[in-house]
Amino acid sequence: MKSKWWIWTNILKEVNVSMKLCITPKELGCRLGEFGHYCPVCLALHHHLVDCSETAALTHAAEYKKHYYRLCGENHLETFLSAPDEFVAPGCPHNLPEPHLLPTKLTELQVKNKFPKQAELKGFCPVTYKDGKQRYEALVRGKMEYAVEYKGKLYICETKQKQDKFLRMPETYWDQKLPCKVPPLCEPIPLTSLPTLGYLEQGVAVAVIKAMTAAGTLKPKYPFVSIQRSALLYVAFYLKAFNPRGTDYTRQKYKKKLASFEENSELIPYLSSAMRGAFKPPGERPIDFDFKLNRFLVLRAPGARDAL
Repeated sequence: MKSKWWIWTNILKEVNVSMKLCITPKELGCRLGEFGHYCPVCLALHHHLVDCSETAALTHAAEYKKHYYRLCGENHLETFLSAPDEFVAPGCPHNLPEPHLLPTKLTELQVKNKFPKQAELKGFCPVTYKDGKQRYEALVRGKMEYAVEYKGKLYICETKQKQDKFLRMPETYWDQKLPCKVPPLCEPIPLTSLPTLGYLEQGVAVAVIKAMTAAGTLKPKYPFVSIQRSALLYVAFYLKAFNPRGTDYTRQKYKKKLASFEENSELIPYLSSAMRGAFKPPGERPIDFDFKLNRFLVLRAPGARDAL
């Protein structure tokens, strides 16, 4: 009969945390335990399949009996280290399914390559439907970017969170039947087929509203340029500076132009405020007065506004 202290000392010798061992990914792959990249604590306590392979850091890995085990977080790492025998064979209450029975994420390209295979539940999200108590209102179309394959069947989830939920508990969500009546399939309408007003509303309305709101807040008046043209130039620079489809270089270029435009637009209120009252000798003027006055006068020169 071994004492508890002897058992505990030997467990500590056998269990090590990866941070102290400096595990390389190659070494980890060669000596992974029976659960692979799945968290054994999640499987034992909750019967959840939590895949840790997408996490590059190995700070939550542990070594036990010359095998490595990956944990999903600090809490489960501590739980594993406190009683490793409860989470590995033969003490673990649940075994990891065979590789071909594990759920896997699919990219949009992988889904397209599986044609003519059709998505289960006619493309409705299995997680939304199940969690919504299988009501008609819970029939929500999934998005192809959140596809999952399980037991040779294809499922389309609504969001990444729901995709992760399906991957954790596939048995809860995979085997469902649709009601006889389902929402009609809504065919997407190409943006270019809309009339001009509809195209602008759907395509650029948000960007234009943001640009016009910024212009209305600042009320820019560029020196020697009309109010109307100042507002138009500001909106144009703003749209270019925050165009999500523009290149990084283009956005940075127009952000600098926008900042310069704003600085020059502030010259008029600054000078009108600083030049009120009686004449002030150079020594009594604000320290940046002469610089800003010269900058203002330079903008009056022929060709100074050609870059706008």
